[in-house]
Amino acid sequence: MDPNAIINKYYTADSALYHILLTHSECVTQKALAIAEAHPELGLDKDFLYEAAMLHDIGIFLTDAPGIQCFGTEPYICHGILGADLMRKEGYPRHALVCERHTGAGLSLSEIERQQLPVPHRDMLPVSLEEQVICFADKFFSKTRLEEEKSVEQARRSLLKFGEEGVMRFDEWCKDFL
Repeated sequence: MDPNAIINKYYTADSALYHILLTHSECVTQKALAIAEAHPELGLDKDFLYEAAMLHDIGIFLTDAPGIQCFGTEPYICHGILGADLMRKEGYPRHALVCERHTGAGLSLSEIERQQLPVPHRDMLPVSLEEQVICFADKFFSKTRLEEEKSVEQARRSLLKFGEEGVMRFDEWCKDFL
């Protein structure tokens, strides 16, 4: 599978959004692969890590987030589930799980209900180690300060808007992946 071919299917190569998506995805991918290299004992599937990290945000173009050049109609919080739908249509259900489970530090049903989020009411927590590593790596990079890696504390603080559950998952990942 060629993640760039899928990205090129949905994004115009010379657009600002394409640049934002590609730069962010490459940073997340590099961090995820570095974690895999540093932790061979985890037995991570590096090919899948590469593909899924590159595609984890494929759904952002469908959202309304003008600050990052997204002029769709859906709330940004929905980009994961929208990307999952795209990946399922492309025939990649395993990659779809990464898309829908990477928002925040994953979202539990209780977090979704408590915050009244406009996403399906079910647990959307990273399950496989690859899902967890990509979700974790994603927390270190924004789409507004491209290529600038956040510190652990900055990443942790950015998760607070999703609640304490996500921060606790992130703290566990820090122990496992750093």
